[in-house]
Amino acid sequence: MHLSSSILAVGGILATTASAASLTQVPNYGNNATSKAQMWVYKPDNVVANPPLVVVIHSCQSTAQSYFQNSLIPWRQGSDKKGYITVWPSSPNSGTCWDVSSRRSLSHLGGGDSQAIANMILYAIKTYGIDPTRVYVTGGSSGAMMSNVLAATYPELISAVSLYSGVAAGCFVSASGGVDQWNNTCSGGQSRASAEQWKKVVLDMYPGYSGPRPKMQIWHGSVDTTLAPQNYQEEIKQWTAVFNVTQTPTSTVSNFPKQGYTTSNYGPSVQGIYAQGVGHSVPANLTASEIWFGL
Repeated sequence: MHLSSSILAVGGILATTASAASLTQVPNYGNNATSKAQMWVYKPDNVVANPPLVVVIHSCQSTAQSYFQNSLIPWRQGSDKKGYITVWPSSPNSGTCWDVSSRRSLSHLGGGDSQAIANMILYAIKTYGIDPTRVYVTGGSSGAMMSNVLAATYPELISAVSLYSGVAAGCFVSASGGVDQWNNTCSGGQSRASAEQWKKVVLDMYPGYSGPRPKMQIWHGSVDTTLAPQNYQEEIKQWTAVFNVTQTPTSTVSNFPKQGYTTSNYGPSVQGIYAQGVGHSVPANLTASEIWFGL
């Protein structure tokens, strides 16, 4: 009993050094979308002034909580080290894939999952003092697909994207308008179009928008059997066209940022990283993504 009392006596001192930060749900984030995606936030103990925000979007068969706890998803560590805030959306759909197929989600202010995540960003900017010029989005697999969709539907909110093993924005569109529908043609790499056609898909998601767009970093593995490697080529076509640059890289670096990876730059706003011998999905690379974000 005496020992316990001693511990309690110094509890106030210990509390100043022990980490109290945890992933916390935000039950009311001002969501006016049809989608009921959940918002979770992680604020490290050492939040910097006017902090940047990284939105971390999970894959299928995952949730905000399980993605946060996954040791292969490094954004909690990055947040703890550098003091930025992370938001972890959680899908409301069966199987927890993101809706990247319905017109609701593939349209600006359409009411789908993309709008729900945009509302999370707006809430974070207002509530946590986020620097609105430093909002970044990352995700893997279905989260990578949603990252592309967000770049197309809410470009005014996002400064940069780093996505791992996705498909071009709009590639998973459902002919019937279904929510969260799988698209075998796209996943198999058979949804192919010209660069200008893919550009039009992006522009049609937010008609009339002519402002700045987030710079795009696109990762994909050469032996991906879930989302065929051809999807990497379609993404490169899409975003180089959106930025009006050639599909011929301005520079290429072999074995970077890892052995077997090839980094291709298409001017300052589009970067492709192709991972030879890597399947689905490419492991998140905190250092490279943070560099792309300027963190």
